[in-house]
Amino acid sequence: MSNTQTKFAQNISTHAAARYWRATLARDSRADGSFVLAVRSTHIYCRPSCPARRPLRRNVTFFRTREEAEKQGYRACLRCRPNEIAGPVALVQRAVGHFAESSEDGVRLGAVAVALGTTQGTLRRAFLQVTGLKPRELAEALRIKRFKAMLRAGKSITDALYETGYGSSSRVYERSNAQLGMTPATYRKGGQGMKIGYTIAKSPLGKVLVGATERGVSAVYLGDAENTMIAELREEYPRAEIAPATDSFQRWVREIVQRIEGKQPRLELPLDLQATAFQRRVWQELQRIPRGRTRTYSQVARSLGQPKAVRAVARACATNPVSIVVPCHRVIREDGALAGYRWGLSRKEQLLAQERRASN
Repeated sequence: MSNTQTKFAQNISTHAAARYWRATLARDSRADGSFVLAVRSTHIYCRPSCPARRPLRRNVTFFRTREEAEKQGYRACLRCRPNEIAGPVALVQRAVGHFAESSEDGVRLGAVAVALGTTQGTLRRAFLQVTGLKPRELAEALRIKRFKAMLRAGKSITDALYETGYGSSSRVYERSNAQLGMTPATYRKGGQGMKIGYTIAKSPLGKVLVGATERGVSAVYLGDAENTMIAELREEYPRAEIAPATDSFQRWVREIVQRIEGKQPRLELPLDLQATAFQRRVWQELQRIPRGRTRTYSQVARSLGQPKAVRAVARACATNPVSIVVPCHRVIREDGALAGYRWGLSRKEQLLAQERRASN
């Protein structure tokens, strides 16, 4: 690369580098957190929105994270302080702290906004940009999380309801199927009384564990070690009745394996998933991506009507418990890189290659 060209990190494409440079010239605060620019002549790295004078393009290199820049010997700019959390992320973190400490029945968004010195509208926009969720949705998820932790710790359902601020048992029971996957009483007992069937089969990607309740498939894991995959089920439901699947269950397993082999064009299996409303929306959107095609995280976010929820989409992909059935492997980064995959990048690459061949 010549000295007249923009320098960029080895894992950043020329297309991405050009986009980063445009954001840098525009001092686009929306790009803050997605990359940092480092100036070779000063050995300082900045946010894209830094108010300092723009450096010469030939002296700039880009890094996805500040840690990468610091490993190469660059120091944080004292004006824009890229090593500190700022903007919407900081606002959301402070708000989450208020929600986590609250035991009230309902979210007093106005009170939280006043405490943080901002407006309700600003707070809502920050939440949608950073998490893809409304403040009320995230606050409810935090409360359910506290409720679950109390049940697992042995507290009575009544005490857990009171301490987490639920005005009545009916409210949490309404949410139990979506958030717990069972009633609070069953969850408190570590899944006692539940029957979770599982089976492990061989596939071109290694071993596949499929687990399900009587309502549908709840786990599709890819891996090499059977004990590790089974342990994941037992860790979540230590007192559930976990056993090899029945014959009827084997049909689902065959369809999933055939899907990996490219012999099953569509999968329409019943699912029993624990997820937030946003996760469900993302996973449903992933199922609409045609075989042999890919989408970027930002494209998925836009299709949901929340173009700024790119990071939240990425998190929903990373926490998808039913690989193959919900094809999170079809989502890639803006620059065309495969990005992370819970079951390993080599498996993601194999899946995409197989699907391209099958679609042709």
